[in-house]
Amino acid sequence: MDEQTGYRGGIADMRRRLCRAWIFSGLALLAAMASAQDGAGPSYEDILRGFEDPERWLTYSGDYSGKRHSPLTQIDRDNVAELRPVWTFQTGTTTRGRGFETTPLLDDGVLYVTGSNNYAWAIDARTGRSFWSYRRNLPNDLTYGASAPVNRGFGMLGNRLFMVTLDAHLMAFDRRSGDVLWERELADYQLGYAATLAPLVLDDKVIVGISGGEYQTRGFIDAFDPVSGERIWRFNTIPGPGEAGSETWPDDPAILAAGGGGTWMNGSYDPDLNLIYWGVGNPNPDYYDENRPGDNLYTNSIVALDANNGELRWHYQFTPHDVNDWDANQVPVLADIEWRGEPRRVLLWGNRNGFFYVLDRVTGEFLLGEPFTATTWAREIGADGRPIILNDGSQGCLPDPWGGTNFYPPSFYPGLDLFILTARETCATYVPEEPANTRGQSNFGGTVFIDAEQGSGALRALDIHSGDLVWEFTYPSPTFGGVMTTAAGLAFAGDHEGNFMAFDVENGENLWHYQTGSRIWGAAAITYMLDGLQYVLIPSGTTLTAFALRAP
Repeated sequence: MDEQTGYRGGIADMRRRLCRAWIFSGLALLAAMASAQDGAGPSYEDILRGFEDPERWLTYSGDYSGKRHSPLTQIDRDNVAELRPVWTFQTGTTTRGRGFETTPLLDDGVLYVTGSNNYAWAIDARTGRSFWSYRRNLPNDLTYGASAPVNRGFGMLGNRLFMVTLDAHLMAFDRRSGDVLWERELADYQLGYAATLAPLVLDDKVIVGISGGEYQTRGFIDAFDPVSGERIWRFNTIPGPGEAGSETWPDDPAILAAGGGGTWMNGSYDPDLNLIYWGVGNPNPDYYDENRPGDNLYTNSIVALDANNGELRWHYQFTPHDVNDWDANQVPVLADIEWRGEPRRVLLWGNRNGFFYVLDRVTGEFLLGEPFTATTWAREIGADGRPIILNDGSQGCLPDPWGGTNFYPPSFYPGLDLFILTARETCATYVPEEPANTRGQSNFGGTVFIDAEQGSGALRALDIHSGDLVWEFTYPSPTFGGVMTTAAGLAFAGDHEGNFMAFDVENGENLWHYQTGSRIWGAAAITYMLDGLQYVLIPSGTTLTAFALRAP
């Protein structure tokens, strides 16, 4: 018997046995992976069908509409209190000051997950076991990517996965093995560019945006061929000299070339109209505006682009001439509703400036704009669709740069016509200063002082026809958790204190909660069925946790 191990046969024999066990375990995992992925993978038609197959979650919001509303009903208001964790997956990587912001994708019983610092995994959706993992070898001189080293998920088409990187590349992987198929540079990361969103994948295009609006960069939306990786088109969010929208800027090509307008959050897609809807971020500099008079299009706007060629069909600017960093980088929510007695195809939007909007998504016509926070900046939108500003900061504090809400997903509950989102109430003072305007360095143009004692958060349900508050559940601090709803009358959300919760969508009653041990930041839950069991997943901290009513 070996003195150190207590095993007859010694350390060498034990190592041989363990090695064989690991090999057999690895072969079993590979066999399970191969069995799960023996098909051609999801097609564009599969993605179009959205939630029809409960064993799939194929795009960031679950379907192209951005509603994040699942038809599953096994977990309901009567039994949600019995929900319990059934497995966890530890990523081993984290983002200081941020969160685990991904939305996993699901197909054939396999979850495809991205993490901070451009890690990625394929995971057994029943057990949380890892099939393969990937880690990008990032350069040590990242710019924006070093300050927000997050990632919000894969895109998927067939057997290909698509991921953007902190050094501003788009990559394609073989989902069966994790092998890299191709990669393309989006922009020069050393100038301030990065990419963090989940790609939007259509039939023959992978659509991505770019981060880095706090640097002297120029935002864009790109479309790539999913097979070859060749770029098909680009839409620049800051117009060039003489282009439509350039009249809202100074007549200076250098200012236009560094005007900001990042496109760092996911868009939505209407296949019938063949339009892509995408939010655009702040102008640069963020707070100092003396060198950029005008509305500064297409910053702080929603743009509707022809998916074939990237041409602009219409736009709407939420915050003309932004000086508070209130990006319009939120998830566009598409709904077909009855509006004022007539059927209407609308776009629903909870904006960082604290207003809830309803737009006609065919034409961009402004239909409704109402505040959903206590902001003193403005309390109404004029007949021309522009906010009527009451307080530019000289009349007391304003919402902080994170705004009345942010990029984390909201949810739309059909039937009740409720728009459910996480709202933030904050108090900040902005002090603009002329920036150094140095390429490759952040270029905010000022300082912001935030009164932390006045901060709070809430989960709020809004009537989409009036913008009125139907109910709210208050949080102790401003929160960055997203929302998912299900047809069983439930809303799932999380807070800054690490609580993952389920609510009754009709009245906001808190029906269940689980302490994850870390902030729920930027992420929203997903749900799926496997072997007759409904799962709910939430990323938090370094952990992905799966919940169900019983063990699988």
